Amino acid sequence: MVTSHSAPLEWPRHKLNWRRYLRVIHFFGSVMLDLIWWELILRRLLGGKIVARGRRERLRCYARTFRRLAINMGGVMIKLGQFLSARLDVMPPEIIDELSGLQDEVPAEKLEPMLALIEAELGRPADDLFDAFDPQVRAAASLGQVYRARLKTGERVAIKVQRPGIEKLVATDLAALAVIARWAMYWSVIRKRANVPALLNEFARTLWEELDYYAEARNAERFQELFANDMRVYVPHIYQQYSSRRVLTMEDVTSIKITDYAAIEQAGVDRKVAAQRLLDIYLQMIFDFGFFHADPHPGNLFIYPLPEETANESVSQQAVYDGRPFYIVFVDFGMVGHISDQVKRNLRELMIAVATRDIKRLIKVYQDMDILLPGTDLNRIEQAVTEVFNHVWGKTVPEMARLSMAEKMEFATKYRDLMIAVPMQVPQDFIYLVRAVSILSGMCTGLDPAFNFWEPLSTYAQKLLTDQSQGNNLNFWLQEALSLGQSLISLPGKVQNLIETVQQGEVQTRITAAEEFRADLRRLEKAISSVGTGLIFASLLISSTLLYVSDERLPALIGYGLSTLALLIYLIRQ
Repeated sequence: MVTSHSAPLEWPRHKLNWRRYLRVIHFFGSVMLDLIWWELILRRLLGGKIVARGRRERLRCYARTFRRLAINMGGVMIKLGQFLSARLDVMPPEIIDELSGLQDEVPAEKLEPMLALIEAELGRPADDLFDAFDPQVRAAASLGQVYRARLKTGERVAIKVQRPGIEKLVATDLAALAVIARWAMYWSVIRKRANVPALLNEFARTLWEELDYYAEARNAERFQELFANDMRVYVPHIYQQYSSRRVLTMEDVTSIKITDYAAIEQAGVDRKVAAQRLLDIYLQMIFDFGFFHADPHPGNLFIYPLPEETANESVSQQAVYDGRPFYIVFVDFGMVGHISDQVKRNLRELMIAVATRDIKRLIKVYQDMDILLPGTDLNRIEQAVTEVFNHVWGKTVPEMARLSMAEKMEFATKYRDLMIAVPMQVPQDFIYLVRAVSILSGMCTGLDPAFNFWEPLSTYAQKLLTDQSQGNNLNFWLQEALSLGQSLISLPGKVQNLIETVQQGEVQTRITAAEEFRADLRRLEKAISSVGTGLIFASLLISSTLLYVSDERLPALIGYGLSTLALLIYLIRQ
């Protein structure tokens, strides 16, 4: 699994900041109450169309308010905003647009407390440690910030320092979010699709790992080993003697930010080659190494142009260059993903199924990976996936974006049952892999607007198939022969059963109701089952009104409260 941990998370114990704790609870609690009011109560009273009119602006308002809160509070709130802004697969575009800028909006901490922490952690005054220290912040992140310096031995370094008191803030925010996660599970729409406390557990675990710079140093050294002979990638050297759990000193690899397209072109680097190489590197990390950089946002990836005469003849993948040769430089190894052998096999099957358009194989992998919810109509999923492939296969991102609204509406109408039920989920152990792939997709398209993902995916899938058949040749062909043999052995029996059934006149015709009719039946069943609850609510309301008219104010108020509570519980469970 990706960062797989089965045991309950034991968070480090810190005294909480209760004012901050209540502030987080208040914000998310208010948003949840507002959603209940609009999406459950008013939607049933006024109708879905009326409520939908202002939904986009309400979502923008939620995201805008959260953005201000995150910038003001920092810590986990910034991380949460960055995480949500990367979830292109599930988050509405209104929220993505508002939160995307959080990557670059983290305010910097003052120099004095940061310098004091460096000296306390390394046990010496800054003048004894560094020949020069630049007081200007190079990068400010939610958990720490980076400064430039020069060691006494002359090496130029970047020093990553945790923000003072950040552990207490993280503990406070996670404790508050744990309450919100439990509240969210009372909403059946959320509960049937995700285990929110488990997702928060994984999110929290990653945060605590990011706060351990010893672990980050080990991750960086492992990446150095994996890419030691690869001229496509550069990983900065870690200076262990100048590092601790809260301070990390590494080689200064200042270069061109991967989203600075004008600078990349000015340096003579081909943006198309950069996009292709970035995807190739991630495919190798995920499918070959089972260990990947899980936080590939623009502040952690750089393009380092090499001298024009540099050649990469020793690396077969880079035998041909378009434009100037370059490294892709990775920094910040606090968030990494680990993939087990079993999950790696599933991911390879998924890649092969997508690249070869093998829909049945794809559905089987979905089942093996627990992506499909229990009771999902597999035939319906197969139909929808086939139609999606027919529409988008081979198209670039701009071409997919130019699909007509009529085509999109036709698909949405045809598969509205799936659009409403959303019978698929991202398992919690894949959350950071999906996040990394989502960000990666945006980066590749930014570097090359005409980037076609299908070509490299097909090429890599062919490589996986070749490796699968050649690397374990005997097992591969034995499995194929066994599968074919089972089908051949069972075929005569199936044919005989069919003939006997026809001869005995026992053939039955089964008619599958159209999905529209089945949806109507489900609504009718739901309406009938609601009658009892409605009668209880109405009885409480009428009784309370009679008590109120009879001047029995206290019992009446209690009755009104119970009736309101009954209504809310009923609506939430729908």
